Amino acid sequence: MPSVADIDLDAPGLAFSSLLRLAKPKRIKTLLPDEMLEVMDGLEPGFSDSDRLTELAVNMLDPAATLQDDTLRSEIISLMPLKKARELCSKLGSLEGRNPFEEALKLASYEENFPALLSFFGVVDDPTAPAAQLPGNDRATVGYGLFDHQRLAARRTQLMLSKGPHRGVLHMPTGAGKTRTAMHLVGSHLSAGEPTLVVWLAQNIELLDQAADEFQKSWGCLGNREVGLWRLWGSKRVDLTNARDGLIVAGLGKMAAFEKNAVNALLSLADRVSLVIIDEAHQAIAPTYRSVLDTLATKRSATQLLGLTATPGRTWDDLGKDEELSEFFGREKVMLEIEGHPDPVTYLMEEGYLARPHFRTLNVQAGLDLSQKDMMELSQAIDVPGGVLERLGRSTQRNLKIIAECEDLVSTHRRVIVFAPSVANARMLAAIMVARGTEALVVTGESAPTARERAIRRFKSQAPIPIVMFNYGVLTTGFDAPQTSAAIIARPTKSLVLYSQMVGRATRGLKAGGNETSEIVTVTDTGMHGFGDVADAFCNWEDVWNEQSN
Repeated sequence: MPSVADIDLDAPGLAFSSLLRLAKPKRIKTLLPDEMLEVMDGLEPGFSDSDRLTELAVNMLDPAATLQDDTLRSEIISLMPLKKARELCSKLGSLEGRNPFEEALKLASYEENFPALLSFFGVVDDPTAPAAQLPGNDRATVGYGLFDHQRLAARRTQLMLSKGPHRGVLHMPTGAGKTRTAMHLVGSHLSAGEPTLVVWLAQNIELLDQAADEFQKSWGCLGNREVGLWRLWGSKRVDLTNARDGLIVAGLGKMAAFEKNAVNALLSLADRVSLVIIDEAHQAIAPTYRSVLDTLATKRSATQLLGLTATPGRTWDDLGKDEELSEFFGREKVMLEIEGHPDPVTYLMEEGYLARPHFRTLNVQAGLDLSQKDMMELSQAIDVPGGVLERLGRSTQRNLKIIAECEDLVSTHRRVIVFAPSVANARMLAAIMVARGTEALVVTGESAPTARERAIRRFKSQAPIPIVMFNYGVLTTGFDAPQTSAAIIARPTKSLVLYSQMVGRATRGLKAGGNETSEIVTVTDTGMHGFGDVADAFCNWEDVWNEQSN
């Protein structure tokens, strides 16, 4: 290893590689990423304390990039011999400070001195060097691309919206990338009209966060100018008075309150909006939300309205409601279609975009003593009443079977999600799993935002141990954890929409960073309806949407 004596200190400058070779390994460590040192020590114990570390640094560190980084530049200057520190100060234009290292560091931070700094360390452009030879045939990469089937769906949706009644639904199964596809539509729309506003509506925090984050990611690749992004949900307060160009991501509840308290302001906003998107389109005909959509989308005749959904119906057995939803969107719908395949779900599974789910039922006798009133309420309600769900959550026999199923699944799956029938049940089941030695997390509508975010981040992590996520009411939509390969649906529902959404949390395929197969366990309680096949669920409403208006 060279020493100061091996370098001609009278020669001008100091080669960057020579300076590195003068440093001791413990100083070189400060210049290299910790994860690299950990990997190398894992492969070769003691590597990070050996002289070979210097050559690793010489081969890895780019001189120009290293000298541009404030922290690394400070480390490099601190490695210099005193005589060379003084020479650098002189080259950069001053030698007034008592400490040449501090003076050199200060002078090196000035942008106008950077070329001289590079020259001092031997980093120069050689004008005689031949230009890089580019190949005749090359590929241009894309930062926010779409698969073939997504591009086709986007084109057909644009065509649908361009014609009267300028509204319709984009129908893609969970995991097929409907949010990404829709963001391409938003990007194209904003690029074509300037200035203009797009409003993206959704009901829960996960969907809203996902939309805002996805827009920032997509517009960086698709955009042609700087635009605004307004977040309006929960405790967020934004003034939309001067919103003219960009995307407004808003909670449906927040917009309903906006209409109630400031209808004139909403009407004024509608004058500037040219595209409205509602995620989970089946909510569009709820009276409160429908009023908001009508206000935003009908003020101007050319305003476009797009619904996004994996399940374009509200119920599984109420054709009247499904008809109403179809009518609201002008009976216009683009369904993800792939030539030569009977349905898109089968294709997406075969090609690895979706995991192939294996459905099982877990039959339980909850021991509920349902009265005649309970039975009537169950038969008439849109979904299973909350009181019944709470009682199911207190069933010992039911909970024992769910815990046993969880312990069985974690023996072969790293990420398992459980849809519990109540908040209390989710907390209890999680506590039992932790007591029995399995990491378990809880997310419910009562969770504090920071606790929810922390739990979700942990569940999505690359930790190699099995983790079970128990939740109630918040992770059915907008929650994307591709590693999830098993789900227990312990929350009975009469809604095919809700059931399909729960199944979708565990069906991300290999091409989406997920799994080849997934396991879906549906807890079946006596007297309560269950569902089984996601492909059947996806095609359930086709007869309603294919009927022509009279």
